[in-house]
Order: sequence, then structure tokens, then C-alpha cells
Amino acid sequence: MRPVRTGIGLSVGGLLFLGVLTLLGINPLPFLGLATKAPEVQMQQTEQPYQESPREAQLRELTSVVLADTEETWTALLPKYNVQYAPPTIVLFNQVVQSACGTAESAMGPFYCPLDQKVYIDMSFYDELAQRFGAPGDFAQAYVIAHEVGHHVQNLVGTAGKVRQLQERAGQAEANALSVRMELQADCYAGVWAHHAARSRNLLESGDIEEGLNAASQIGDDRMQRRSQGYVVPDGFTHGSAEQRQRWFRRGIESGQPEACDTFSVPQV
Repeated sequence: MRPVRTGIGLSVGGLLFLGVLTLLGINPLPFLGLATKAPEVQMQQTEQPYQESPREAQLRELTSVVLADTEETWTALLPKYNVQYAPPTIVLFNQVVQSACGTAESAMGPFYCPLDQKVYIDMSFYDELAQRFGAPGDFAQAYVIAHEVGHHVQNLVGTAGKVRQLQERAGQAEANALSVRMELQADCYAGVWAHHAARSRNLLESGDIEEGLNAASQIGDDRMQRRSQGYVVPDGFTHGSAEQRQRWFRRGIESGQPEACDTFSVPQV
């Protein structure tokens, strides 16, 4: 991604996080929430005095740039659907962090908490994305942020609430299937952002889109299951296969329109 200077305000927070709110046996946080604060990236602080490392400063800067640019995209697009966009806050942390939704460790990955209206990302996840999942590059990191912002958009337009109601009445397999559709739509929304970042603001460089597509593929449920248990159980998918995630991300990139991301109206995603 091209370097961009923003006027985003940054602050140092003092959050620690040890667990996670669950819904129907799956993690609901990535697709719940409503934000009301201006774009903000916070850095979790565990002890005094705290000295931000050069690597942390670099990741914070990238995160703030992407967050600001997603705001520009969704502020322009959502009024078409009679929705005013209110951006979330992102909290960067190490190992463990506390949010209004409970506590979690870095192993759970990025998530969105609706109660404090923040996206949480462990700093080590960016390195894990590159080293463990084979998805290096700053745009791979940007895809992760844009995906979480996509879940926030789902809440603003009412999709998240409707899906939660359906999940409360569903069995585990059906609840998982609904989660997959939510996640794939968030992938598509991330692609919508990438479309506008590239065409309207020339933010992307050659190879960035390929980095994002690779990241979407590498964290597909089938590949994650093979890494963790050596075999694949499709009924246990909650985010979508590598092929599905890549396909819906690409669909958002190519269309640039949220209506192209309706994963709920197609028989098969």
C-alpha cells in the first residue's frame, strides 16, 4: 500500500483481555456491534513506563491509515441505503486484552465487540498471518482490518441483528451456515473498500490485490482445519472455505457495490 498521512487521533489504552462471549458455540464477536466514535486506533499498555517498539509503531500507522480510508468509503456509500456511517475504534494489543464483551487471548484472532464498539487485533496476529498462514504484506493486514469493518457495516444496515435472531432458533449446523454467509459478506465488503481505495484514491500498489486474495484464501476454514487437525469437516465451517473467501472478496473488488455482496439471497455461497 502507498504511504498515506492521516489526521487520525491516536491514544494509548490500558486494556487487558482474558476470554470471549460465545453464541451457539461459535464466536459471534466478528459480526456484531455498533460504533459511534470517530476513527481511532488505540495501543494497549500493560505496564508503566511503556515504550512503543518501531514494529508496533509501523503496525499502528498502517492500521490508522486503513481505518481512515474505510471510513471514507463507507461514509460515501451508506447514505444510499439511508444509513449514516459511524466508524469504530481499533484497539491493538499483545497476548491478552479486556473488552466489554469479556476476555480473549491472541489465539482467537481479530474480533469486534458490540458493547464497547471496538475492533480488537493482537499485534502478533499480523506476524502470524505472514509466517504461519503464508500471507505476508501490508495489504494482507489491510484486508483483515477491512473485513472487521465489514462486520460493523453489517450491523449498521441491520443484517447482523436479523442473523442473530435466526441463529437463536437454529441448530448448530444451521447456525454455522449462517455464520459462513456473514463472514463471506464481510469479505465482500472488504473487497468493496479495496475497489474504492484503488480506483478513487490510488491507495494501492501493484501486487496488493493479490496479497489480499492470498490472505482470504489462507484463512479459509478448510485450510485452518487441515493445519489444526489434519482433516476437513465442512459442517464445522464458520467462516467459509478458502475458495469461497477468495471468490467473495474478489466479487467486492470487481463490483465496488455493497449490493453485490448479498450472500443471503443465493442458494449456495
